[in-house]
Amino acid sequence: TVRHARRAAGAQGADRSGLNRLIELHACNAAGDTAVAIALAGTIFFAGATSDARGQVALFLGLTMLPFAIVAPLIGPFLDRFSHGRRWAIGATFAIRAFLCWALADTVASQSVWFYPAALGVLVSSKAYGVTRAAAVPRLVPPEITLVKANGRVSLAGVVGASIGAPLAGAAVYFGAEWALRVAFLIFVLGTIAAILLPAKVDSTEGEQSLGDDPVGGRRRGTGIPPQVAFALRANCGPRWLSGFLTMYIAFLLRAEPIAGWNPALLIGLVIGGAGLGNTLGIVLASLARRINPAVTVIVALLADIAIVAIAALLYSVIALVALGLTAGLMQYLAKVSLDSTIQEGVPSRAHASAFARGDTTLQLAWVVGGFVGIAMPWIPQLGLGVAAVVLAAWAVFVLGGRPPGRTAKAEASVAVAGT
Repeated sequence: TVRHARRAAGAQGADRSGLNRLIELHACNAAGDTAVAIALAGTIFFAGATSDARGQVALFLGLTMLPFAIVAPLIGPFLDRFSHGRRWAIGATFAIRAFLCWALADTVASQSVWFYPAALGVLVSSKAYGVTRAAAVPRLVPPEITLVKANGRVSLAGVVGASIGAPLAGAAVYFGAEWALRVAFLIFVLGTIAAILLPAKVDSTEGEQSLGDDPVGGRRRGTGIPPQVAFALRANCGPRWLSGFLTMYIAFLLRAEPIAGWNPALLIGLVIGGAGLGNTLGIVLASLARRINPAVTVIVALLADIAIVAIAALLYSVIALVALGLTAGLMQYLAKVSLDSTIQEGVPSRAHASAFARGDTTLQLAWVVGGFVGIAMPWIPQLGLGVAAVVLAAWAVFVLGGRPPGRTAKAEASVAVAGT
């Protein structure tokens, strides 16, 4: 089975370009993150669903995410400017998580105050990994496949990794959450080594430029982001914001106010399972679809999220929550693959790395904001989900109000591509 999986990862020239190594690395990342999620599900991180505990988590979330929110916009440009930083940056996100998981394993039983910043530090490092990986993928795409298909293959590897990490962590957590965290520690150590052993061309910036650079005079030209890419990115912020919101809000809501007759842990598992299934369906649909209209898809994803959140608020039930998780996972992936397609078509190839890093950074920040709002919401499902629906609706109005005219977008895209 392992041999077949590695053969699939190296298909269509991925073994020659080195993309297969990044695919395997992403599977390792997903396995580790899944192990951490399973370990934290039964700890004081979510079990202590009291006003005081939520206040502590909100405080640490703010203190931990604030530096990330300031530094994250610099990650993409940093990786573009320093040619030998990507492998080490990716490796650092694994090494930090390995250290923090080992520390968490010692603090989880004692309920130390350091548990919260360590747990949230793992979360921040996981988000930083997404930024660094986005900058690395374009350097490893073989000629046989497109950048969008390469990203889809990497995402599919994440699903496989999560399906492997879940049973391993599930078996370990039977002996205590600290053992699941030690499993995550081992996975992240392997990931650290694998990241450093990525192909050397991951660090190469030959032929690249940052968005806004003038390839002739070397001057900056504003943001340099084509209108259609900016539109797709703004639209993607809605589904990603919802993902962060639901991650924090649903976990605490179902602990504090579980639905009658249902175990809180089972409810959380159903919602997470629905989101995972939706993400998997998105990967399958994107890979089977011969043609996808990115501009339409990002709008549909945003509107679908608004509709399902409103329905969940009005018809709050187990079925509504599972449908919410399923739809949120599906729409988040379809919106993201549409953004990838838009960047590939609308940005010069030599600026792909910078564009993907900048886009992924923006989406991570949207997730952070959503998570913080989720922590702050009261444990009244109709109110919390209703507020989320209103926020998404207001964002949709803003996004649609700035939609670029079709002809103008196409013309500028043609000019951008011609400039390559």
